[in-house]
Amino acid sequence: MFKEPLMSHRLPDESLDRLFRTARTHNALGGEVSDDTLRALYDLLKWAPTSANASPGRFVFVKSAEAKKRLEPALDEGNRDKTMAAPVTVIVGHDLDFAEKLPYLFPHADAKSWFAGASDEALATFGLRNGSLQGAYLMFAARALGLDCGPMSGFNNAKVDAEFFAGTRIRSNFLINLGYGKPEELFPRSPRLPFDEAAQIL
Repeated sequence: MFKEPLMSHRLPDESLDRLFRTARTHNALGGEVSDDTLRALYDLLKWAPTSANASPGRFVFVKSAEAKKRLEPALDEGNRDKTMAAPVTVIVGHDLDFAEKLPYLFPHADAKSWFAGASDEALATFGLRNGSLQGAYLMFAARALGLDCGPMSGFNNAKVDAEFFAGTRIRSNFLINLGYGKPEELFPRSPRLPFDEAAQIL
């Protein structure tokens, strides 16, 4: 008897609302986020698709007051107060040495050799693309666990890299504040482009 694939069933509207339609970028986040929740979040985002399963994304969950003080000097003025007030800020980065993990992550081919002699520019392009995918999955995972997100740029990447990734080949990409949003402080939702202005079916 034919069985429908597991992924063929549409999620209920309540789930789609949480992940997409009513999800917002929050500037004001409060509450507390436990370490167990952050570990559960990673255990979801790690399933993000990446080229050759390379998984170059690296994540620093900046939670303690001491760690927040280390991050503060790198923040643009407009992002400083909300980031310092958020329960957790995630530094989403990518490791230029991602290929070292490929014998474990992609064991059915000699994928590490594919990147032998690659320039830092090529490695950074690969890492940024796939690490960004993982960062997006992080936000979906956070929303699925009941958290709100405030993704942003607006910081000095070089300062973050020097402070948090010194001695490594990890480079920061963007930040995500995590916590429980305050709906009363949201701006009215901005529009999105309709299908015919942003997409086509060929």
